[in-house]
Amino acid sequence: MNTQSNTGEPVEAQKVPPAVMSATRPFYWSLRRELWENRFVYFGPLAVAAVFLFGFLISIPHLPGKLRALGTLNPMQQHDAITSPYDFAEGLLMVTGMFVGAFYCLDALYGERRDRSILFWKSLPISDTTAVLAKACIPLVILPPLLVVISFVLQLLMLLASSAVLAASGLSASAPWAQAPPIQNALLLLYHLVTVHALMHAPFYAWLLLVSAWSRRMPLLWAALPPLAIVGLERHAFHTMHFVKMIGNQLSGSGLEAITAPDTLPTNPMTHLTPGTLLGSPDPWIGLAVTAVFLFGAIQLRRYRGPF
Repeated sequence: MNTQSNTGEPVEAQKVPPAVMSATRPFYWSLRRELWENRFVYFGPLAVAAVFLFGFLISIPHLPGKLRALGTLNPMQQHDAITSPYDFAEGLLMVTGMFVGAFYCLDALYGERRDRSILFWKSLPISDTTAVLAKACIPLVILPPLLVVISFVLQLLMLLASSAVLAASGLSASAPWAQAPPIQNALLLLYHLVTVHALMHAPFYAWLLLVSAWSRRMPLLWAALPPLAIVGLERHAFHTMHFVKMIGNQLSGSGLEAITAPDTLPTNPMTHLTPGTLLGSPDPWIGLAVTAVFLFGAIQLRRYRGPF
């Protein structure tokens, strides 16, 4: 029998070795799949930003008169008056990001069992750990920089529009740029989103993923009932509200975020970065431990829960 090919090489030598898949490639494609299937993750903040920009452009003809009236105010009041639209835009995008992240997590594992697409995804060489961690990365890793980019572009367009109106009115166009520098605001906003909306909010997103993996219907109700039951039990049994305070501190960042002045946003001149205070507190580390427990539970539930 002829074991040589036309090139004179043994057949065994011509066999192509199987391609070796990178360890990170399944995770990468799982992340891309989540963004492709859940386009509201970026369309939602974009729509909110577009609506806000439209409203800002409608009100911008009043800007020259507003700046002329600021001459009688002190510098801090002038700063607050000029930056209030930019503060509101940042706050609106942050709230939008929280809602987008929460509703995404609630439907992430529940939805694939409801529409039975889990049968298809389980047929692929992707582990339950990879699938759940990819879903957790959407609110914790993808949303913060996405919101920063949208906020930066939005504020840049607002500043350009303000400059054009002020220049056409014979006023200096530098005041908005000096009071609300877009690059500085973007960096401070990124720090705030990473420390508070990702690090401190991680246990809440992990809890929603756990409920999404367990619930057969109405995941929002099942996500809310246990905390409410704990609050009611503690209030009537011990006459305390420690659980509510703990949840509130975790949601607000417990004063560990970038904003050291109370009730301020990154455009405030009293803003300071305090990473040492954040990392030296036990709250973030306890929150990460709770997050790991919830994510482990979500992975186990996805492994054994089928469609319904």
